[in-house]
Amino acid sequence: MLLAGTVVADPETAYDEGAVVVTEDRIAAVGPRADLEDAYPDHPVREFDLLAPGLVGGHVHSVQSVGRGIADDTALLDWLFEHVLPMEASLGREEMRTAAELGYLELLESGTTTAIDHLSVNHAEAAFEAAIDLGIRGRLGKVLMDKRAPEGLAEDTEAALESTERLVQAYHGAADGRIRYAVTPRFAVSCTEACLRGAREIADRYDGVRIHTHASENRDEIETVEDDTGMRNIEWLDEVGLTGEDVVLAHCVHTNEREREILAETGTHVTYCPSSNMKLASGIAPIPDYLDRGIDVALGNDGPPCNNTLDPFTEMRQASLLQKVDTLDPEVAPAQVVFEMATLGGARAAGFERVGALREGWNADVIAIDTDVTRATPLYDPLSHLVFSAHGDDVTFTMVDGEVVYDADFGGLQTGDADDIRRRARDVAAALRG
Repeated sequence: MLLAGTVVADPETAYDEGAVVVTEDRIAAVGPRADLEDAYPDHPVREFDLLAPGLVGGHVHSVQSVGRGIADDTALLDWLFEHVLPMEASLGREEMRTAAELGYLELLESGTTTAIDHLSVNHAEAAFEAAIDLGIRGRLGKVLMDKRAPEGLAEDTEAALESTERLVQAYHGAADGRIRYAVTPRFAVSCTEACLRGAREIADRYDGVRIHTHASENRDEIETVEDDTGMRNIEWLDEVGLTGEDVVLAHCVHTNEREREILAETGTHVTYCPSSNMKLASGIAPIPDYLDRGIDVALGNDGPPCNNTLDPFTEMRQASLLQKVDTLDPEVAPAQVVFEMATLGGARAAGFERVGALREGWNADVIAIDTDVTRATPLYDPLSHLVFSAHGDDVTFTMVDGEVVYDADFGGLQTGDADDIRRRARDVAAALRG
């Protein structure tokens, strides 16, 4: 297949009259359309306005999708322990499957082809099966909580680690490598030292398994960890082995000099979640400083109850504007930098080597965006449009590993029944409301 249109291949490369040639699950070529039509005359042509690499959600909670709007205007720890965790605990296997499907549907419809997904304690296998079936690329993990966990989510440490290892064995590398595992402690507040060290031991036993957790999102969280351990959050995670090139830490809003040195020295990845950090009044992550230190930064939406959308384009816009207003510097976080966070930065964090750009030989994760809309008129710079003007509902086409999973011209979701997913999700939400 030859996909033609304006092509933003990566943060530094664009073709006004370009094309992407897809053969099976790979990109065969990217470049000027005329050249590629001559080189690949037998490939069927699809015309689009604007083509870009699939975006990477560096930290999402798909299974919280059925809780969208349940805990607005609430501080983080109250939001989590009084609203979100009880909601998660109430979900059975089928409800969890529906919640995950709803999250993946929204991601695919709005141009996210890869997600680092922080699931829940129970029924994680339902989300893995949903990801496999709907066609998203993902780094998923069952949540570990063996301390301060509410009823229905509390687990014995050894039992939690054993169930994690069974899931690693069942799903890591599934769907021809499209699905991979992240050992996923909720955060240091809700995990014992034995649990955190056990998470590192499991990750070390399996090639390519990563670790994904929250860190230093909120001052109350940090104080709790200090009371428990006598150490700052990231210092404690480093002590128990939860830093390194295979670790993704969501948020990292409040960090001191020593913690930033640890992140840089260990190659730990950070995921910036600006909308969630604003909505929960957590603060503003020091992203320019992280980047200056060479720390890889991904971009994430977090969960629908604290965002309330999984639209990656909204997140790119917020990511840039929040840094500009924080630093009072309009040159901070330009479109090029933010787009890299949302693509290559996220792919590095997720551990997918040929994802995040449109390049020859890379995985064919491609999205198309409609620009026949008023807010795209005029369109001087396609990269600027993607970061500052586009919306998720402008996405008309989503391809993962060469498979078309969403196509607005042919009924939308191609790998499931979107209307049925939304209907079942409404039923789950109605039951939650009682």
